[in-house]
Amino acid sequence: MDGRPSNLTCIAPDLLGSVSSITTVDAFPTSSGFAFMTKILQAPGDASRWFVLEKGGAIKVFDTATPTVVDDYLDFSGRVTTASEGGMLGMAFDPNFPSTPEVYISYTAPGNPTSSVISRIVLDDTFNPVSPTEQVILTVDQPYDNHNGGDIAFGPDGYLHIGLGDGGGGGDPEETGQDTTRLLGAMLRIAVRGVGYPSPGYTIPNDNPFQANPKCGSGSNGNDCPEIFAWGLRNPWRWSFDSQTGQLWLGDVGQGAWEEVDIVERGGNYGWDDCEGLANFESSNCPVPGYVDPVSVYPHSNGNSSITGGYVYRGNAIPYLAGRYVFADFSSGRIWALADDGQGGYDNEMIRDTPHNISAFATGVDEELYFAEYAAAGKIRRVELLSVAPVGVIPDDLVDTGCTDPADVTRPAAGLLPYTINAPFWSDGAVKTRYLALPDAAEIDIGVAGHFDFPPGSVLVKQFELNGQLIETRLLMRHPDGVWAGYTYEWNDQQTAATRIVGGKTKIIDGQVWIYPSEGECMQCHTTAAGFGLGPEIAQLNGDLVYASTGRTANQLATLEYIGMLSAPLSDTPANLPALADPEDAGGPLDARARAYLHTNCAQCHRPGGPTPSSLDFRYDITLDATSACNVVPQSGGFGVPDGRIITPGDASRSVILERMSRRNANGMPPLGSTVVDATGIALISDWIDSLTSCTP
Repeated sequence: MDGRPSNLTCIAPDLLGSVSSITTVDAFPTSSGFAFMTKILQAPGDASRWFVLEKGGAIKVFDTATPTVVDDYLDFSGRVTTASEGGMLGMAFDPNFPSTPEVYISYTAPGNPTSSVISRIVLDDTFNPVSPTEQVILTVDQPYDNHNGGDIAFGPDGYLHIGLGDGGGGGDPEETGQDTTRLLGAMLRIAVRGVGYPSPGYTIPNDNPFQANPKCGSGSNGNDCPEIFAWGLRNPWRWSFDSQTGQLWLGDVGQGAWEEVDIVERGGNYGWDDCEGLANFESSNCPVPGYVDPVSVYPHSNGNSSITGGYVYRGNAIPYLAGRYVFADFSSGRIWALADDGQGGYDNEMIRDTPHNISAFATGVDEELYFAEYAAAGKIRRVELLSVAPVGVIPDDLVDTGCTDPADVTRPAAGLLPYTINAPFWSDGAVKTRYLALPDAAEIDIGVAGHFDFPPGSVLVKQFELNGQLIETRLLMRHPDGVWAGYTYEWNDQQTAATRIVGGKTKIIDGQVWIYPSEGECMQCHTTAAGFGLGPEIAQLNGDLVYASTGRTANQLATLEYIGMLSAPLSDTPANLPALADPEDAGGPLDARARAYLHTNCAQCHRPGGPTPSSLDFRYDITLDATSACNVVPQSGGFGVPDGRIITPGDASRSVILERMSRRNANGMPPLGSTVVDATGIALISDWIDSLTSCTP
């Protein structure tokens, strides 16, 4: 190209448009963020400071008035294992803190494979501890490295409550959910305040369901565990007590179909693994008489798949939410509020659709609602009322976005720049064309991993064709507030207009089921960890393109640099920069083609900081043994593959990754957006696995 096209029309607008009067804001905009937050909280009665738990084992603290100054409060990074869902997971202050200088923490430690550890930390200084003392109160062996639960809190009764998952493995293979002789799949309740250490460490409240029995744990003698308060839970990731009523509200993460909200009662059996929500799992007559049913459930659809429990709102800033239980879905970013319907049930209303992976909620001393964004530099956000009416909307007609040519709406607007990628994502056989649009004079930053960091106002456009007909256009916008969001448009049969789809849709096109993703589903793949844009990165754009405006062929990276779209020169010539192989180029090296395929189709989620519970890392530029996939037993189960590993070198028949790729259900990969199996991709990965001789280069 001879020069940069001027773009005055295809620019992300000022506001997404809201689903309600509720919004979320960056609570501390001057803060640089925190690494993969698992919990945020304030000490009793002290609104001056916030405490932040990071997955890696650090507990940070900062003054509310000076959020840019962050200190280490406690650091357990040398004792914590972060495999899969593990890490520093929970913290609770002694209710009499700081007069009683003690806090309690929950983390996963190395074991076989891991252990859940509950410790009392005796502080030498409650403001800036120098020599804290750890007293391990309880250790529970975990058979797998997921479904750890991990949240802890003191109830209004003064007892420490501990939520533990079923031990993981997918489908509760050890049947712990209904096994009250083990401390898994349960809510525990113990007395720790004023109890001697190391003996007895803790005591049993006299009204626990099995309080008369001897203590139990791994290798129990068959007695029901006296520590158990309630059971039948799969993965109680986040839960809280209503500050007004004392009720314990809990979000229990489901398997493959349903998420649930429970009000936990003493002696209650919440059904897992007989039931998932209200649906059958191992039982055939759910809901089962005698079990405590969820107060609300929602299905795995539109990008929803992992509940993050929240709080009953008791603040003053948002009267509409008074008395409602507010919670979210980690995968979709949606926030809901449950309201008592006055007839023994609860009405569920979505109050905000966000692009964030919400790992935890918190209430401040003022009872206002906050949440943690799970990302490498995640922010603490506050839930608020909208102070002004929306000032911008996403048009219903694609032509009104300014991203198409008004004279021919099937063509891009003049200010758009075409691009292609070396290793395309599988899209059920659709042919795709891609464009990018930046506000005039705006530039792209290139991050250390080669991701393109687009400026606010940018729009990425992708057109989909089946059998020569345009069927869909997707716009990925970075709005002026820095938030990314995706929007979907459906083309009519006459190819004269495309209309926005809200909430997703499926349609039969020439006998094929096509999925138009919802806004939440868009952001389930366009993850924070992968830099949102996915395709635009050094290794994907390092290749040639024929530019229609000039008829010339040129390297895309060199072109972007030449026309002034990059904020800094490339670090080297394109010939010396990484370039992904084309997975469909049969003449290319098999290993490079397979790794490129996994990078494009899997690594947007399966990478450090991605929105999955696993430790898998399918980025192309790491060694095979560092992927946590080679010769590794899958934590979600083998799906019928005998003696399966995620990748078994030299034996595709024992590689569970291929079984997941061949499915198009709740256990399929990709888990959303596709109804057609990629037979060519499966053949490529199968051939590659059979060619491997070991996990090391």
